[in-house]
Amino acid sequence: MNYTISELELGLPASDVDLIGSIKERVERMAVYFGRTCSVDSDDLAQDAWVAVLEMLPRLDESIGAPEQHLLKRARWRMLDTIRSNSRRRHLCYEELDLAAPVMDTTGNIEVAELMKTLPVLQQRILRGLMEGYTWREVGKLVGCSSANVAYHVRKIREAYNARVAE
Repeated sequence: MNYTISELELGLPASDVDLIGSIKERVERMAVYFGRTCSVDSDDLAQDAWVAVLEMLPRLDESIGAPEQHLLKRARWRMLDTIRSNSRRRHLCYEELDLAAPVMDTTGNIEVAELMKTLPVLQQRILRGLMEGYTWREVGKLVGCSSANVAYHVRKIREAYNARVAE
């Protein structure tokens, strides 16, 4: 294999450079695929993936299995983490959420603001957090309860929603 100057400047052993070369095309294709489907820059995803690969190289245990698969898995995880963190950045900070702001329901049946008026404050906060894209666990941390409690309140919110739609 012909090594480029940048690969040799990294100070990696030839075996690691061969390993990186064997997964290079797949990492680039994954970055392009995830970038296209999630509206994230594929170059940023690829860069994060390569950081994960280079971080894992010194700790790679080849007795576990194929090192290429392990490195590809690490690269994929880092890309997905990057996508998740980018999607969170697009949302408002929880403290900045305006609970009184009218938001239309995607079905167009009722206005969510009307539904929120009928909900207790905790359920309003949970609903707003979920609508902003936070996970149940994240919303639980924000409002000070467990994800199981969030699940309970989501059930109650659905019941209230179904009652409003049935009216």
